[in-house]
Amino acid sequence: MTGVIVVIGASAGIGLATARRFAAAGQEVVLVGRREKRLRQVTEAINAEVPGKASFCAQDMSLSSGAEALAETLRQQKRSVRAIVCCAGAAPQTERATVAQIEEEWQATFQANVLPTVLPVEALLPLMEDGGSIVLYSSIAVYRGLAVGGSGAYGAVKAAMHSLTHTWARRLSERDINVNAIAPGYIAETEIFGDMMTEAYYDRLVDETLLKRPGFPRDTAGLGFFLCSSEGHYITSQIIQINGGAHHGM
Repeated sequence: MTGVIVVIGASAGIGLATARRFAAAGQEVVLVGRREKRLRQVTEAINAEVPGKASFCAQDMSLSSGAEALAETLRQQKRSVRAIVCCAGAAPQTERATVAQIEEEWQATFQANVLPTVLPVEALLPLMEDGGSIVLYSSIAVYRGLAVGGSGAYGAVKAAMHSLTHTWARRLSERDINVNAIAPGYIAETEIFGDMMTEAYYDRLVDETLLKRPGFPRDTAGLGFFLCSSEGHYITSQIIQINGGAHHGM
């Protein structure tokens, strides 16, 4: 592959594992996120493992200005984009005691999940190589809701990834760009659950799987890598579940 791999939400969890997977295969990776200090640290760690394969861009992808700054940085560096993997996501929680608080949760969830996918992809499309790949991240919550708590915002907002997958796959087919989404179940070693994760909740999520273990970021990173490879390129406009059997395929 030529060009760079852009990983959105790459400072931790699935995004970081994905960036590592591409770098280990000799691909140049640009790690994108808001936390500059953290991005610098993980980029240095990847380069210690595979010298010269990782760089970073600290910008807020939920803002058009951040997405445009990312595209301009790559443009100035004369770098094309081979693939975009959108791993950014969060499940913000509020007290939900009032309608106003529920509104706040829905707005925050949309801003944390949809905009950091839509804006960077649209900003980077002019730099993207024909024959490239886009991978989005959905969730098991789209199929059955969040397992505990929440107003329903997270699953509903993540469903936007399914529509975007099909819309972009059709729109970009003339450029031979394949577009898919990965819908993970419970993935340990991520920050998405925050204070919601208790021992009882963890046990419940693991017990729901057929394999009786949680997923890990490396489990999804390999699938994202495959979908961006020549072997996976004929797969497009698909939502692929990866959840240890916690929810059966449809």
